[in-house]
This record gives sequence, structure tokens and C-alpha cells, in this order.
Amino acid sequence: MIRVGLPYHLRNLAKADAEVQLQIGGPITQRTVLNALEARYPMLAGTIRDHVTQQRRAFLRFFACGEDWSHASPDALLPEKVATGEEPFLIIGAIAGG
Repeated sequence: MIRVGLPYHLRNLAKADAEVQLQIGGPITQRTVLNALEARYPMLAGTIRDHVTQQRRAFLRFFACGEDWSHASPDALLPEKVATGEEPFLIIGAIAGG
């Protein structure tokens, strides 16, 4: 069971809690986590990744085990603690300002 933390605006759109749990078979990567998240909450499709390019949207960041995974390959295996559900995969709204 994978745990995914959602930022406020996405959890409101999905009508979900701050953290959702997903069942994923196979390798646990950003791509498989986001595919499962969008399959369970279709209203999130296109909000986290571009529909066509599948690139991460600007102003969203991905974190796992305290590390920024935003620029990692979407097919890179996530840390074992995320894969086992011990730690959540976090989708964070970027903070901008001066």
C-alpha cells in the first residue's frame, strides 16, 4: 500500500483526505504512483502532469523520504520506505514569492 500526500487544492478537487492510499502492483515509481492516483481520482488527470507530455506541472514538487524527487526520472524506483508504505510520497505545491 502506497501512501500519497496531496496539497490542499488537489485534495479538494479529488474530495479526498490529505493522504490517500493506493494499491500498486509492480515497480513503485513516480509514473506508477501517478498513474494509480489518476486512475482512482480521474479529476486529477492533467493537474499534476501535462496530458500530452506527462511532464510534471510547474509549481508542483515531489518528495520522498525527505528528498526532492521532482527532477528524477519518472521511471526511477522510489525509496523502499515509500514502496512499503512506511513513508508517504508527497506532492507539494511549490511556494513562490519574494
